[in-house]
Amino acid sequence: MFLDVAMRTAFDETHNQFRDMVRRFFARELVPHMPRFEAQGIVDRAFWQKAGAAGLLCPTVPEADGGPGLDFAFNAVVTEELCYTGSSASLPLQSDIIADYFVHFGTEEQRRRYLPGLVSGDIIASIAMTEPGAGSDLQGIATTARKVGDRYVVNGSKIYISSGQNADVVIVVAKTDPSARARGISLILVDTATPGFARGRNLDKIGQHSADTSELFFHDVEVPLSNCLGPEGGGFTCLMTLLPQERLCLAIGAQAGAQRAYDEAVAFTKTRSAFGQRVIDFQNTRFTLADLATRLQVGWAHLDWAITRHVAGKLTTAEASAAKLWHSETQWLITDAALQLHGGAGYMNEYLIAQLWRDARVQRIHGGTSEIMKEIIGRTL
Repeated sequence: MFLDVAMRTAFDETHNQFRDMVRRFFARELVPHMPRFEAQGIVDRAFWQKAGAAGLLCPTVPEADGGPGLDFAFNAVVTEELCYTGSSASLPLQSDIIADYFVHFGTEEQRRRYLPGLVSGDIIASIAMTEPGAGSDLQGIATTARKVGDRYVVNGSKIYISSGQNADVVIVVAKTDPSARARGISLILVDTATPGFARGRNLDKIGQHSADTSELFFHDVEVPLSNCLGPEGGGFTCLMTLLPQERLCLAIGAQAGAQRAYDEAVAFTKTRSAFGQRVIDFQNTRFTLADLATRLQVGWAHLDWAITRHVAGKLTTAEASAAKLWHSETQWLITDAALQLHGGAGYMNEYLIAQLWRDARVQRIHGGTSEIMKEIIGRTL
């Protein structure tokens, strides 16, 4: 099965050639290993290095920083193809979200130290926002980074951190001035080999099993003041600046995942028989699939609009929030309907639709819940 991109408008021939290469790479290096990655709860580091060597990581990192210097549409190609395979490997987290924190806010030394490794896959990064007592409301975080001489001393804990087990460096969202609310939040780089840093469990999630997700602990972790990414006290602004791209990335993955669920349902109903005819020949099946196909058609058109607008630097926070809201909710609707069309087989883990269904559920939560997306959109009315 391949993602049909014949009618897409966000990509040119160069993107299409890149897509062909990405497909071949995933068919060779990812798809055969997906069951093992799911079972072990983590993607092999060797896969990250192979992805980097093939040019799949961090396409938008400038050439001066060790990257290819391409536009975001190349990132979109990788995310679409990855999510269409059914994999939850965290490549988009590194490429679409974390790398830009270094590109936009990093000092020359920070960019030189981390970006080439992010591009090659030799360095895996994570960003630690959520805490046991603070989720969407980042102003409620309790982790602190206290200045002591020429060092920050970081204390606190984080939870639900993607790539937490594999990470070599963590962007820690911490309070450098606990009395200043949003203006007291900073982004602090913590290398995971630093004394006082500890990983907790690789968390047991409903879905996205191959995406390692962890608890992280910081006990008197000392890092130099130069490890502040962006201005001290400017962390909240940095986060808000880059959230639109994160939410567009999630919308892209949701749309590709929804398409795969639909394609699986079409293939299954064409081969499954009931009461002397193929399941797809029942009017209810055709009507259900027709409705899903219509939603996908609308979704791809909207997604191409959003990608094109983002590449042009025009996608707003509200527009990105709307994309994340619509595509994640649509993914859930389509995936659940596709599982239903599989009947009892859909409840069996040996069928890909079961994994797609499990993996889809978090899309309405992470990166900002659907309720938060509505709140952000509502504030612009």
